[in-house]
Amino acid sequence: MNDEQLLRYSRHLLLEEIDVEGQEKLLGSHILIIGAGGLGSAAAPYLAAAGVGKITLVDHDKVELTNLQRQIMHNQNSIGKSKVESGKQFLQSINPALTINAIAEKASEGLLKELLPTVNLVLDCTDNFTTRQLINAACFSHKVALVSGSALKFDGQLSVFDFSNAASPCYACLFSPEERFEEASCASMGIFSPLVGIIGAMQAAQALQVLIGFGKPLVGRMLLWNALNTQIDEIRISRNPECSVCGQAH
Repeated sequence: MNDEQLLRYSRHLLLEEIDVEGQEKLLGSHILIIGAGGLGSAAAPYLAAAGVGKITLVDHDKVELTNLQRQIMHNQNSIGKSKVESGKQFLQSINPALTINAIAEKASEGLLKELLPTVNLVLDCTDNFTTRQLINAACFSHKVALVSGSALKFDGQLSVFDFSNAASPCYACLFSPEERFEEASCASMGIFSPLVGIIGAMQAAQALQVLIGFGKPLVGRMLLWNALNTQIDEIRISRNPECSVCGQAH
């Protein structure tokens, strides 16, 4: 690291769990963030500020007025613009030394197949079941760690699926792709503004832990945050040997 980096990241360097070695890991890392809405808007700025060397944003949506209640990467002047371009400008204003890639596409099997060999970790900040299953299967196939978050109304969920760990379950162990869930969205159900900030910031924290290799990330555990009752619960997740994605038969 050069002198400017030593000063910029000095508060990280004071933490023995991170230190110079850990910060250099971050500077050499590439994170893929799928979804530049509420969760992505909270996670990406902290990852940029923390010094993750390369961030790729993937989202096909444009900024709308209704987004501004919670999606803090975007502002009034962003309305009508691509979310990833708006997000890129915001992240570069935080830390101009980083490389920010903006891909204004919907996550697809082909796009993930192209991107995943180049990344160290993925953040799933999407808002629909089908895309989450697609991301999970692709991350398992490429053995790339996945930090998954979701938020709706007053309830948030967070877990880490680390496919370098043979005992780690995957998203499909908990929510089978064969099951059919009724999709619920912020547009129809509403969402408490700070909730996406809480879950998104936690996603960033989990990503840093996995990349650097300290503490106990939420592998094999799912954190449940209820903002209405200010209550945190945790459930254990085991790898399902019959899972259609990571099970022994597959």
